[in-house]
Amino acid sequence: MILHIPEVLTESEVVAFRGQLEAASWLDGRATAGHLASAVKANLQLAESDPVAQSLSQKLVGALERNYLFLNSALPRFVYPPVFNRYGVGMQYGAHVDNSIRQIPGIGLRIRTDVSATVFLSEPDSYIGGELVIHDAYGTHSVRLAAGDMVIYPSTSVHRVNPVTSGTRLAAVFWVQSFVADDGDRTLLFELDKTYRELHATLPDSPALIRLSQCYHNLLRRWTI
Repeated sequence: MILHIPEVLTESEVVAFRGQLEAASWLDGRATAGHLASAVKANLQLAESDPVAQSLSQKLVGALERNYLFLNSALPRFVYPPVFNRYGVGMQYGAHVDNSIRQIPGIGLRIRTDVSATVFLSEPDSYIGGELVIHDAYGTHSVRLAAGDMVIYPSTSVHRVNPVTSGTRLAAVFWVQSFVADDGDRTLLFELDKTYRELHATLPDSPALIRLSQCYHNLLRRWTI
């Protein structure tokens, strides 16, 4: 499932994030890439130990914890702290697959990456190029979102960031280990949850809602790992 989640960050939050990121100390992004990915990665990142990165990461995770679309679609068990990246003119990230296992800094917890996420922090008209391109069984999807919006997609997907030809692209990326590992199962649960919410808005007293809720939660119990 590829899902656009709007307004994860408010307009004022995005402005505050950009203000801190523009004054930050950036490092070569290849330092955190895997063996194959490092050969195609050309961007800048904040060190995960950087105080600015840690502060903004905590704020973004707080926003995620309040976002029902993220919670109901990703069903997060663990969230890898967001990593902040910067693409200037000529920078790109070639086709790659995210590492299947990541170790959360500072606590030694190793998590499986089920869901990948990008939160866009630059306004789309402030740079040219830099589209996130995701490949799946249904084709190729080019993603370019408003600042503060997020896209999530299966970490099994091959994806890339197109070269930036003008301006600067700022974003945050992170990974989720879900309670439900299989993307098809997560998608089915998400659609069931959406159906329940839509029916509840129009038929709040229907006994069928109880049965639908029972199906949702019993499937979640069955698939949770």
